[in-house]
Amino acid sequence: MDLQDQLKNFFPDHKLTDNNYSTDEVKQSQDEPIICKYEKRKGKPITILENFKINNSELKIIAKDLKKFLSVGGTVKENYIIIQGDYRDKIMKILNSKGFETKRVGG
Repeated sequence: MDLQDQLKNFFPDHKLTDNNYSTDEVKQSQDEPIICKYEKRKGKPITILENFKINNSELKIIAKDLKKFLSVGGTVKENYIIIQGDYRDKIMKILNSKGFETKRVGG
């Protein structure tokens, strides 16, 4: 019996999905596009994602997926995601595939 089966025994009502958010819910809650901008802090490049209209737990899941896919570090602060490095194009493709509308800012 693997871990998935054990968790199903403990939480029979929980529905297991790839992501804990659906693109239909995202499209309904997002009125404005996600702002994807580039900055340098202490001489190092970072990508900042702003303008999310989802709750903090879903935001953390999205950040975790992005960091895992890009193999970089990052964090979630208040209502935005900070990713280490300049990955605007890749991040925009990933977010568009998940149903978010994005806008590139900063060059």
